Amino acid sequence: MASLFKIDIKKLKGVGPKTALYLNRLGVYTIGDIIRFFPRTYEDWTSVNTLQEAYGQKDKCVKLKILSQSQVLRTRSGKKIYKLEATDGRNIAQIIFYNSKYAAQSLVKDCEYILRGNVEFKFGKYEISSPKIKKSNKKEAFYPVYCQTAGINSKKISSLVKNALELLPESIGETLPAKVINENNLCSFDFALRNIHFPKNRQCLEMARRRIIFEEIFIYQLGIKLIKENSKIKTDVKIKNEYSKEFSEFLPFKLTGAQNNAISECIRDIKGSEFSMNRLLQGDVGSGKTAVAASVAYTVAKNGYQVAIMAPTELLAVQHFKTFKNFFEKTNLKIGLMCGSLKSKERKILNENIENGNIDIVIGTHCLISDTTAFKNLGLIVTDEQHRFGVNQRAKLINKGVAPHVLVMSATPIPRSLALILYGDLDISVLNEILPGRQKIDTFSVDSSKRHRVWNFIKNIVNEGGQCYIVCASIDENENDIIDVNGYYEKMIENGFNKDEVKVLHGKMKPQEKDLIMSDFINGKIKILVSTTVIEVGIDVPKARIIVIENAERFGISQLHQLRGRVGRSSLKSYCVLISDSKSNDSKRRFSAMVSSGDGFYLSEEDLKLRGPGDFFGVNQHGVPNVNIVTSYKDIGIIKSAQEAADISKLDFSDPSFKFINKKIDSIFKRGSDSKSQMII
Repeated sequence: MASLFKIDIKKLKGVGPKTALYLNRLGVYTIGDIIRFFPRTYEDWTSVNTLQEAYGQKDKCVKLKILSQSQVLRTRSGKKIYKLEATDGRNIAQIIFYNSKYAAQSLVKDCEYILRGNVEFKFGKYEISSPKIKKSNKKEAFYPVYCQTAGINSKKISSLVKNALELLPESIGETLPAKVINENNLCSFDFALRNIHFPKNRQCLEMARRRIIFEEIFIYQLGIKLIKENSKIKTDVKIKNEYSKEFSEFLPFKLTGAQNNAISECIRDIKGSEFSMNRLLQGDVGSGKTAVAASVAYTVAKNGYQVAIMAPTELLAVQHFKTFKNFFEKTNLKIGLMCGSLKSKERKILNENIENGNIDIVIGTHCLISDTTAFKNLGLIVTDEQHRFGVNQRAKLINKGVAPHVLVMSATPIPRSLALILYGDLDISVLNEILPGRQKIDTFSVDSSKRHRVWNFIKNIVNEGGQCYIVCASIDENENDIIDVNGYYEKMIENGFNKDEVKVLHGKMKPQEKDLIMSDFINGKIKILVSTTVIEVGIDVPKARIIVIENAERFGISQLHQLRGRVGRSSLKSYCVLISDSKSNDSKRRFSAMVSSGDGFYLSEEDLKLRGPGDFFGVNQHGVPNVNIVTSYKDIGIIKSAQEAADISKLDFSDPSFKFINKKIDSIFKRGSDSKSQMII
């Protein structure tokens, strides 16, 4: 099959120039690519339900007998609606088609059909809108559903995949060692590749999925372990003395047990090994990652080395700068701030002081990686919200020192089962305790009929000196009943809010405008911020006491939890209100989890159950596996088995299959001359 990856997709039967362009948008350039373009889901026509069984579930099949001819109704806009009735023998359902005369007329009275769609209950009757139709005597089967784009649909892609599979030899060679296949009870690669697209039955599909998922995670994990083994770099940064206890005495609060453990793990790395530290500090919202980073930075700086702390935005960099200044005001350490807003003369002076070693700790944005910034003896790099930096950016900063220690911080809780896979090349420290003095954020889930009561509550909080975030899912008015920031702002002003105290923030604004609005909110000039999700992660606004999230069904649990973390950043009582009219089971489960728990790690597990590992693996960053097949929470066992099988000490690298594995690892990680600097972060 390897040669098929060299054959242009235009050579495939059924692919012309336009179709090739559409496929290119989906990442399909060769015939091999389309064979590896796995379905995102399947339509299961083998399981037929009653109306009652299918009610409330998505995309289910029901067997119905048609009771009437279709009736035609017209809307005010002139659109035609076709309605007819059907029964499963127990209950009656109304079948509705919009502007689809052919579909409605294809259902013949007194005949039986399998209809596939969402069964709802309205006005005392079951209802199915715009279902897919098959005759009840047609052979039931699984049909693949592919990701699609404008110009090409799933059905067309399915046809092209069939054409591509016909070009394969009768039997395809193996891509994994025989020992790994046998020990993990995997089907052959040939069987998996054919049945992942067109499974003969559910058992064949599950066998194929298990093999494909196992292989992709196994190769990814093997690559991570090989790179980690080969990328250990001896460092010239020698830390002789620890100053963690001395640092803690500066603080106006007591560190949590989790913070002390994380600090100890970092110090052990930088004192007890001849290699550079590469550690991920993963902490929930409000768990105190900054204090941990400051403690480690203090020890490194007191040992005569410089520290660079890189934040993704200027607002966050300024906040860190103020925090570090407060931490170290009783010491003789010099703290510098490197941001894009610095005037050229100020930046020149700061760069000279950094290069001469007169600045001990420099905090900044991506300006730190500019060619004009040079360090005298860089010993530690801390990157905050590390997923927001590109690999090359982080590597460029590392190359400004001689194998400095690296600490990366993330406020996105990830289940440990996945963290070990996603960050297999990093040692992991976890902060799972909330800082003392913080109160639980009371969370409520309401429908839109309660909006005016929520607004009155906001007015009371503002009158008490508090501030409010309101998050909308859209910038501009749309046709999907999604509330937009501009329309929301206008309604608030109409309902008695002070227009001088309410401002709008969204991603289409110029950076300077966004920074000014956010700065005014931080300083208390703005009381209510109506925003999209661009509100800064990690920004402290102690007086922000309530966040209202409109169309909450549009967000996953982890994102809702991250948004909730914008409030409750002081000892003041804070609130989160989720507003949604969605009745779907998934929405109900998300809202219930949010209302019942403030633990980000627990919520990430719940999010994993709802979304599956595929969405976690889908992060667009280097070092995350490109899992081409959709995975679910049930696949965690397969993922763990693949991780355990990727044991370098027990594998025979002379096995012929490693030729394929090495090529795959090279393509995933783009191994080259700079692979060490890329993968240590």
